[in-house]
Amino acid sequence: MLDIKFVRENPDIVKQNIRNKFQDGKLPLVDEVLELDKRNREIKQEVETLRANRNKMSKKIGGLMKQGKKEEAEEVKRQVASFADRTAELTEEEKKVEERIKTIMMTIPNIIDPSVPIGKDDSENVEVERFGEPVVPDFEVPYHTDIMEKFDGIDLDSARRVAGNGFYYLMGDIARLHSAVISYARDFMINRGFTYCVPPFMIRSDVVTGVMSFAEMDAMMYKIEGEDLYLIGTSEHSMIGKFIDTIIPEEKLPYTLTSYSPCFRKEKGAHGLEERGVYRIHQFEKQEMIVVCKPEESKMWFNKLWQNTVDLFRSLDIPVRTLECCSGDLADLKVKSIDVEAWSPRQKKYFEVGSCSNLGDAQARRLKIRVVGEGGKYFAHTLNNTVVAPPRMLIAFLENNLNADGSVNIPTALQPYMGGQTVIRVK
Repeated sequence: MLDIKFVRENPDIVKQNIRNKFQDGKLPLVDEVLELDKRNREIKQEVETLRANRNKMSKKIGGLMKQGKKEEAEEVKRQVASFADRTAELTEEEKKVEERIKTIMMTIPNIIDPSVPIGKDDSENVEVERFGEPVVPDFEVPYHTDIMEKFDGIDLDSARRVAGNGFYYLMGDIARLHSAVISYARDFMINRGFTYCVPPFMIRSDVVTGVMSFAEMDAMMYKIEGEDLYLIGTSEHSMIGKFIDTIIPEEKLPYTLTSYSPCFRKEKGAHGLEERGVYRIHQFEKQEMIVVCKPEESKMWFNKLWQNTVDLFRSLDIPVRTLECCSGDLADLKVKSIDVEAWSPRQKKYFEVGSCSNLGDAQARRLKIRVVGEGGKYFAHTLNNTVVAPPRMLIAFLENNLNADGSVNIPTALQPYMGGQTVIRVK
């Protein structure tokens, strides 16, 4: 969410940013919020004047009564009452105006970083760098669920009967591999200096609206019926929410946290062939990383965060690339975002396995996450990035470590988490 003062002083910048995100339908909101802001300031000024006059006139009543000027005192009382009525009327209008201002300000997108490429959607994202050499083996790589089924490692049919489409049972070596990846990712981030955390898996509505846009909320979040609680779509939500309405001493920054959680998502909309199986599902587990820092350090932390994910995947012998998200692919709160994509030998292309985002002070402004230092108070910057999100990550892992006989190699880094196994074989 932008500062209303910034919008007031830079309406053309705000409008151009909306155009850059191809959200021209929101352009009238800028003029509307400026008019509302003007009216809000007028109301506050009038209320302040009315209260000052009421206090002044109230003091006058006592003097008139002492002088025996009862009729004059009664007239002043009527004026004071009229001031009170007008103040109440303005206060009610002020409440409505401020509610509308807040709604609009939570709809106007954050100002994107100048380095972000301009484009309409993810088809115009820009490749930045590749890490590792993509390999296409000389044997056919089966679809990921077919690989898992050969190990008796997945049961989608039972999951459909129990919970419907978008759910799964993982079994045996595949389930163990899933847990091993999560455990390895946890220790990988701890070794990089991040504090491990297991957060709440449900959050209140004020946290939800603080960490994401209304459009994201509608597309992603499951609400608990009859309660002010939502299932988290990623642990970033509750991890950033941890700091809601706090004032952080500057010397305590940065906070660098890595968290485990199950994640729950509606995943609205139809998806293509490559999003069957366990690529896009309603329930999964993830290791996440978040940073709360000073504004001048957020760019540095952004680069560190996506590099962590690249390094983790490379430690498991999986080639990856980074992709700069264009303006039209950025969620409204994001300043800049980079996706990490893993190589798929079967598809002979890369696919998304993680996303790193700098949100500037947008989440902090909504959640009132403030920092106090020598220069006074200011809003923190927040960042988040996926460490690893199996079972999607398992797709990349299985395809890149598959052998011609159907067995799967276990990279050295993961072997301690698999009981020392160097390979898993079809039984």
